[in-house]
Amino acid sequence: MKAIQLSEHGEPELLKVVEIKDPEIKKPSDVKVKLKAAGINPVDTKLRSGAYPILTFPAVLGCDGAGIVEACGSGVTRFKQGDEVYFFSGGIASVQGNYAEYKVLNQRFIARKAKSLSFIEAAAAPLILLTAWEALFERAHLAKGQTVFINAGAGGVGHVAIQLAKYIGAKVCTTVSNKEKADFVKALGADLVINYKDQDVEQEVMEWTDNKGVDVVMDNIGGTEIQKLFPLVRYYGEMVTLLLPVNNIDWSIARFRNIRFSFEVMLSPLLFDLKEAQTFQTEILEQCAKLIDEGKLKIHVSNVLPLKQAAKAHQLIEEGHTTGKIVLEI
Repeated sequence: MKAIQLSEHGEPELLKVVEIKDPEIKKPSDVKVKLKAAGINPVDTKLRSGAYPILTFPAVLGCDGAGIVEACGSGVTRFKQGDEVYFFSGGIASVQGNYAEYKVLNQRFIARKAKSLSFIEAAAAPLILLTAWEALFERAHLAKGQTVFINAGAGGVGHVAIQLAKYIGAKVCTTVSNKEKADFVKALGADLVINYKDQDVEQEVMEWTDNKGVDVVMDNIGGTEIQKLFPLVRYYGEMVTLLLPVNNIDWSIARFRNIRFSFEVMLSPLLFDLKEAQTFQTEILEQCAKLIDEGKLKIHVSNVLPLKQAAKAHQLIEEGHTTGKIVLEI
């Protein structure tokens, strides 16, 4: 089969089209999927560059996939040949990813694709759905009637987080960098949109909340941004980040506000083979598929490229400021 293979850490140009052996069903619970599309995520670029040095070479990247079930192991009970599916699995350590024509994986990772989604849209969805859901509901405990601040609202995770927050009845404030993105997040339901280049974020949030701060802050940027967000959180509020704080961060505001601070790394179940957590993530994907088919959740894809242009896709991700997701069509 054709696949995009990486032989060492480095620049996007190291992603090469190769012919490798098709993966085979080896365990009763295995499912073989003919891949139709693979989502591109920032984590893929970090794995490729060596920022996350956890690959075994040669490696096939790509955690997100969507396709059609081609064959099932003798112990598979949830799927049959011809089922349309999507999933988050592979592309880490020594596990083959989805920049390829076929993928074999355990049935516990797989969810049925939303009927209303194309394979392109479905492949864009798993990581961002799982990250946004876990961050908002499992870590920050966002509830109906609460207020939430989500930075980078037009991005992959951000645009899904806005919709999930609105779905449960929360009020959403988000940041963007231009009018086009402002219009995009407003259409998703954002109640307050702040252009961080032209407006004072803290001032806008305080006015919006009568100087109380929001109940929940969801951070999609990390680094020095985390310390800047502490003043936005109400006393005894919640904050969750997807990324690492800088080492010299001043935690004093967070401490005296009694903010509960959480990390969200949805890679952990795959990376550490946490089977119960893997099953729970699949249940999240199944629930999100229902929301999508009910018209309550949309996935925005900004760029679709052929498999052979994986390097270009990585370049686009690393340039930053993308709206929605980038997908490889296989």
